[in-house]
Amino acid sequence: MAGTQANLAWETLLDLSATRPGPLHMRLAAAIRAAIRAGRLPVGAALPPSRMLAADLSVSRWTVTEAYGQLITEGYLTGKTGSATRVTWSPRPGDEPRGEPARTRQAPAGPPSPPAGFDLGSYTPDLRSFPRRKWVEAIRAAAETAPFDRLSYSEPGGMPELRAVLAEHLNRSRGAAAELDTICVVMGAGQGMFRLCRALVADGHTAIGMETPGSSRLWQAAQEAGLEPVPLPVDDDGLIVDALGEQPGLRAVCVGAARQIALGCPLASHRRPALVDWARRVDGLVIEDDFYSEFSYDRPTPPVIQGTAKDRVALLGSMSTVLGPTVGIGWVVAPRRWVQAVRAEHEIQVLPPALNQLALVQLMQSGAYDRHLRASRQRFRARRGVLLDALGRHLPGYRVRGAEAGVAVLLELPSGTDESAILRAAARRGIELCNLYEVQLPPRPRDPALLIGYGNIKDSVIDAAVAALAEVIREAG
Repeated sequence: MAGTQANLAWETLLDLSATRPGPLHMRLAAAIRAAIRAGRLPVGAALPPSRMLAADLSVSRWTVTEAYGQLITEGYLTGKTGSATRVTWSPRPGDEPRGEPARTRQAPAGPPSPPAGFDLGSYTPDLRSFPRRKWVEAIRAAAETAPFDRLSYSEPGGMPELRAVLAEHLNRSRGAAAELDTICVVMGAGQGMFRLCRALVADGHTAIGMETPGSSRLWQAAQEAGLEPVPLPVDDDGLIVDALGEQPGLRAVCVGAARQIALGCPLASHRRPALVDWARRVDGLVIEDDFYSEFSYDRPTPPVIQGTAKDRVALLGSMSTVLGPTVGIGWVVAPRRWVQAVRAEHEIQVLPPALNQLALVQLMQSGAYDRHLRASRQRFRARRGVLLDALGRHLPGYRVRGAEAGVAVLLELPSGTDESAILRAAARRGIELCNLYEVQLPPRPRDPALLIGYGNIKDSVIDAAVAALAEVIREAG
């Protein structure tokens, strides 16, 4: 690698004041030697030409050439006429530099823990399918065509180009009522939730209703913002809206309307207007988490509630479910009265880089995003079929819920099963699972079950993974 790449190390910190007193060229040699031994100058790194380094350090060129010559003699550097001076020393056993006594080294650390053999962790996206080539093309197009002033810090709320594209996408695909002025671009759904909850705190709210089981990421964001999460029950129709009447003083709630995060069901059609009526009656806010709404297999995903109640519903989403977390872009579609507070111009803005935002615009406008989404949906549908077949063979009689949408299913366990023992045993076997206990708020009354994700596992190993899991479950009694 060092022979085929420049590996320039021209901007390395060389602190001559930190070396022992002596001739300047010896102090420079000591500073370069220290940088090499500390790993700041790795093997193959090209040092700056002597004339350039001399100008940077305000020393004579002779000082630099003498320092380089000393380090070449010691075996730290190598240099050829017409070629860069490069680092040749690395701290490998038996590779001590000439002229330096061997130093005692600590015993190397033990090998790292092996990665999980089977990734059945819930809600992890398919990282192997990230559209690398299309994303690189989008980044390049954005970098080449964006005016210079668009490459500065993003304005509060995000780049207007991205907000316009997201509004069109959400209105077309999710039935939302998003507008350029009501979309707030954020780093992800967790940050969006935090900003909404900070706005609620500023408005006098002290608590927020949260589904249980639900998203631990979202209720942690609520807690960090200063709200107390109030557990609300769910069933096969989603959030039990009538339970809100048992919480006097509560005026905000977060709900997975397209898909309940654990049970996999959408919020039933008869409960949606009841939820909006509650919000109007208490002068409250509904935060609609549109998590994994893109992946529905057996029936169309219901439109978002925000589309018919934009004054009472804030829509929360991100690109993490389709493109993965590496893009780092999410959004909040807020009621107009909340927009300014969500953007929080008086706070330090932490927004996705402008180039990422412009690249996402390119990706969506070119049609590459829609094509990737369709391909991902087909891939997950096929993978879900493989998983359900394997569960039917290896764990016959076990009820599976939530297979209609998303990239995870809920496997119900016999009453009295020790979930913790299964999770520990599965981890020892290299099986990564999501702990359902961790996505429930106290008092955690649910019957035992396991969340089994299939987003980031290869189709070819699903049967072996389920067979191993079935053995763990049987051993647990």
